Amino acid sequence: MVKVIGVDAKFVLDSRKEKTISVSVKTNVGEFSASAPSGKSTGKHEVKPYKKNLSGDIETIKKFSEYFSEESLDKFDDLKRVEDIVEGHVGGNTIIALEYAILKAMAHEQKKEIWQLINTNLKKLPRLVGNCVGGGKHSELVKKPDFQEFLLIPNLKSVKENFEKNKTIKKEIERILERTDKKFEKKKNEENAWITSLNEKEILDILSKFKIPIGLDVAASSFFKRKKYDYKNPMLKRDSEEQFGYLCNLIKNFNLFYIEDPFGEEDFESFAKLLKKFPERLIVGDDLTVTSHKRLDKAIKMKSISGIIVKPNQCGSLLEVKKVCELAKEKKIKIIFSHRSGETDESILADLAFGFGADFFKCGIDGRERESKIKRLIEIEKSLKM
Repeated sequence: MVKVIGVDAKFVLDSRKEKTISVSVKTNVGEFSASAPSGKSTGKHEVKPYKKNLSGDIETIKKFSEYFSEESLDKFDDLKRVEDIVEGHVGGNTIIALEYAILKAMAHEQKKEIWQLINTNLKKLPRLVGNCVGGGKHSELVKKPDFQEFLLIPNLKSVKENFEKNKTIKKEIERILERTDKKFEKKKNEENAWITSLNEKEILDILSKFKIPIGLDVAASSFFKRKKYDYKNPMLKRDSEEQFGYLCNLIKNFNLFYIEDPFGEEDFESFAKLLKKFPERLIVGDDLTVTSHKRLDKAIKMKSISGIIVKPNQCGSLLEVKKVCELAKEKKIKIIFSHRSGETDESILADLAFGFGADFFKCGIDGRERESKIKRLIEIEKSLKM
């Protein structure tokens, strides 16, 4: 049994060099800390990261130290007691960092891996989804791709092989961009993806040459204004029908395997129309579903998606994450655990992805904060073969 003796919090810097929260718990089995990432391209239905602000949450969480002293925590579902104490007093980032730290304490006390607290009967590892080229809100250029992420999704035998494959292709793409984009300066965005002035068709043309499954995070809500999709490169406006036609052409012409947030975050109908036309492709909700059981249930009823992004701090509750994953599995919706644009060295996301039986793990390709999670997944893979 884990007993929490005290709780503390401070700010740390994420990969964007912006402040995010780190929570530490003092327990009868030692002290454990964890940090939460922060998103930039956020869905409007996400929970707030902090009740009012980061400093407010830090002060609040410190005041809760003695509230946990009566609690004995032994299994994953005991996090309900933690959530009951702090819910409504702090934001989603703070709850997630607190729950991560408590899971670390539980795993240590039971001499288990964190994923074993969720499920011990597992063999399947998720496939890597690597962000290779960035645009939209994730690019600082004036002329840039309107879509946010261009993704590599290799399907080799192991996580390690997929990791190496993504890194090799990303290096090749750097050389191609040097030749094809006169403004290319070898710069990377906050997710360590290449920054380019090419448009989405030009980038997909490059990616499709590598003969591996590829995908897009359109992040359509980020450029949906006054009922039109407002493209800047080249400049034109598309209504929902035109957006549908354009995406259909891209899927066919570039054999896209994965399409995330192709329409605005309220447009369940257009998602459903695209899935009906391409039932064999992965049509993925992120801003649409925001790791919410309620919104996933609506998306399932409306046949809007075949995959869901899971970001724990989007809903600010690991119990909600569990509910979302259980519903997704029951209804055969693919689960994609995902990083955020402002990441920390925290690697627990890999344990959660494996523990909840995720089909995919979307975590960039390189960069210290991203690699910490991929390397943890490789560690889990190795431990299963021993």
